[in-house]
This record gives sequence, structure tokens and C-alpha cells, in this order.
Amino acid sequence: MCPLCHDTSIKEFCNSGGILFLQCSMCDLVFKHSSHFPSTEAEKKRYLQHQNDVNDTNYQDFVAPIVTRIFQQQPQTAIGLDFGAGPGPVIAKLLKDKGYSITLYDPFFYPEKESLHATYDFIICSEVMEHFSSPNKEFKLLRNLLKPNGKLYCMTQLLPKKENFGNWYYKNDSTHVVFYSERNLTWIKEHMDFSSLTVEGNVVVFKQ
Repeated sequence: MCPLCHDTSIKEFCNSGGILFLQCSMCDLVFKHSSHFPSTEAEKKRYLQHQNDVNDTNYQDFVAPIVTRIFQQQPQTAIGLDFGAGPGPVIAKLLKDKGYSITLYDPFFYPEKESLHATYDFIICSEVMEHFSSPNKEFKLLRNLLKPNGKLYCMTQLLPKKENFGNWYYKNDSTHVVFYSERNLTWIKEHMDFSSLTVEGNVVVFKQ
């Protein structure tokens, strides 16, 4: 069953490096077979290997596209949530340095559930959505955490053409389990009741 739309029209997409990738005929999501999903322990271990130093200028440059959009679109009085902040929440730091109020949530590193009992003017979801083992559940949660007209700022690498998938580095991370295209991002917009969707490079913005 597709973890996004829950349709059962699933076909094999690719077998690469011994890992089976499937594709949903309904919403177009490409995802690893659940037998290749990492355990919770392996997932956290992998995240701890990330070199996410908040003072690393290269990492700051990497997240600059999403940070720039927030600067352009959100006033400093806006309240934000960094969902899936990870061990080095650089985006939150850059926004806080400019006077924004940002709450951190991460199931491993900032697991305070109180963060999920509020609503926000905007939510950051940077390099996170490809880790969702249950994207249907997660996007519904994110939608409900937004205030009216709030925005969800995501960053992820979009699915390449099938002939390029075998050489695509992004799929090789053991914690990357689902992969998105404009077709299934549009499905999310329509079925999760977002009012608009903007895709610019690897930055995806949903509006409540």
C-alpha cells in the first residue's frame, strides 16, 4: 500500500543495490519497500553522523534558499516551528539571529510534544520529508499545525527521470525512504487541503 495516498496500485520502480523501490500508480510516490526502512536505532545513529554545525558557513549556504524565502515572506513577528530540526538546527539559528521566534521539534533531539500542541505562522521542514515513513500522517499533522494562511517551507531533492534514478545519490541514504515529484506534491496540496503549492528548485512551499 502506498504510504502517501494508501492506494494499492503499486508497481516495481527499480531494484538498485539490492534495495527494492516501488511506485504508486495513483499519486506517483516512489518509496522503498518497507523491509528496507531503517530501525529507530539505526535512524538516529545515521542522523548523528550528519555534520550539521550551526556555525558552518557551507551548511548555512546549503539552507540559504529556504531561509531567504522566509525572510522575504514572513515578518519578524511571525512564529515558526522547525519540524525535524535535527542535532544542528541551523535554519532556526539563522532566523533567531534576525529576531524570529522559532520552536524546535524533532522526535530524536527535541522531542517535547508540547511543541505539537500549538499552531504556527510558518513551519520549516528542511531535508525532512524524504524521511517520512508515513507521509500521509505527517503532512496531515503539519497542515493542522499551521495558522490560517500559514506556510509550510520544505526542502528536498525531487525525483529525477527514471533513467537517472540508478545513479541518483539521494536515494542511497538509508534514512531516505520516500521520494517526491511535482505530481505527488500536487496530490498532497489537493488532498491535505492546502490552498497553494509553489515548487522552485528544491524548495517546496505549501500554503494553508
